[in-house]
Amino acid sequence: MEAAILILALLFVAFVALGVYATVKAVKATKRGVDRTITQARRTVEDTTLRAKSYGQGGVGGELAQLRLSLRTSMRATQDALEAGAAEDASLRESLELFRRLSAHGHELDEDLKRMERDPDRARVAAQLGDLRERTERITHAADSLRWAARDRARKFADDDLATLSAQIDIEAGALRPWPEESGGRDDFAWPEPAAGESSERSRPGSSDGAGVREPDTASGARHGADEAPAERPAITARDPRLPHSYPWQKTTRPETTD
Repeated sequence: MEAAILILALLFVAFVALGVYATVKAVKATKRGVDRTITQARRTVEDTTLRAKSYGQGGVGGELAQLRLSLRTSMRATQDALEAGAAEDASLRESLELFRRLSAHGHELDEDLKRMERDPDRARVAAQLGDLRERTERITHAADSLRWAARDRARKFADDDLATLSAQIDIEAGALRPWPEESGGRDDFAWPEPAAGESSERSRPGSSDGAGVREPDTASGARHGADEAPAERPAITARDPRLPHSYPWQKTTRPETTD
């Protein structure tokens, strides 16, 4: 009895612990989903604001907004391409690590550009605008290089796989058709027709070799011989035993005459 109670207590504790663990995991997953949604919404709002500033605002403010927008767009596209490729190609993990190091410089530059947007001293910001533009171009160029290299690598692998698959399909298609190709409905065992020059020389009378002599037609000769085959012989009948037997050396008896 005590053993049954102990087993039931252990089962209850195990079920409670399992329920708590599942609840914690569900709460964490929900929190991550909410944080991801909030981050994406904030990013969308910031991108829309920067796009509006770059198009609607001129001067230093519009230039800074354009730099931030180009930096964020390039870094985000490269991150998505490398993360998607690293899941299928292990060689891209090193490239992804390099991108993470590049992202540190990108975040630092984005913070500098954001501070410059709030700086009231526009003259000083305009003086540093050339250096900020150069840093942005270097970071975006490095990110674009990684992204296009990853895409070229994926396309090269896809082309090689397609070429190998096409070759295998051709071999399989040939194995499924072991018979020879048709020759356009003509019999392969038919005799070739004589050439035009040869047939004209044979039909022209008075030629030097065998002039006026036509070769016998083998097909018509065979047909004529078949038509002239001898008729069927009659059956051999037995000799009548009542008739006298005569030999070829015997003379014919002459009838007696009366003088």
